[in-house]
Formats: sequence, C-alpha cells, structure tokens
Amino acid sequence: DAGQYREAMPLTVASSVVAGRPVVALTGSLDLATVPSLYNALATTILDHPATTIAVDLHGVEAIDDVGLGVLLGAAGRARRGGGDLVVATTDQAMRQRFALTGFDRAITVMRSVSG
Repeated sequence: DAGQYREAMPLTVASSVVAGRPVVALTGSLDLATVPSLYNALATTILDHPATTIAVDLHGVEAIDDVGLGVLLGAAGRARRGGGDLVVATTDQAMRQRFALTGFDRAITVMRSVSG
C-alpha cells in the first residue's frame, strides 16, 4: 500500500581482501539510520590500508539515500588524501542511473565488480 511505511532492511557490513584489494561489502539499506556502521568500517579500512584503492561492494544494497552517498564521497576524499582511492561496485541499473544523475559517478569510479 502506497500510504504505508516500509521498514528498511538493516545494513550488514563485511570487510575482506579480494585479490589484494580491501573490500567493504554491504547488504541491506544504506540510509541515515545505518550510515554509522559504514562510516566506521570505511574509516578503519582506510587506516589499515593506506595508499590503497578500497572497493565498496554495493551488490547487496537495496537502497541508498543522499546521506549514504555523502559518506562514500567523504571516505573517497579521506582515502585520496592518504594516497589511495575508493571505488564502488554494482551492476544494479537503477543505482547506476542514480549515480549518473547525481554526478556521483564523476567523483567516484563505479565498476561492475570489486575486481575491476
């Protein structure tokens, strides 16, 4: 029903290394309520892997709001100041279109997979 509030899925954050690249994989909804866990994971990953390109795997993300985009942009800036970078990976066409419409894909590289 269009008038009913749909509760967002919680966000699961998992950090790993894939083919030598640090990866932060997300599952669920990335919004105001869930960004603190992403912020903390990205801050830790950037500190643990200086001067490295970090990939954020968005394949399991159902929704992302402007606050979530802002956290990703901020993390990219922190990574770049340390000589690294941050890229995101998704094959979701609606998400990729949103990235194009907002200009997000001009600030952060959007790939189809975390391995390139």
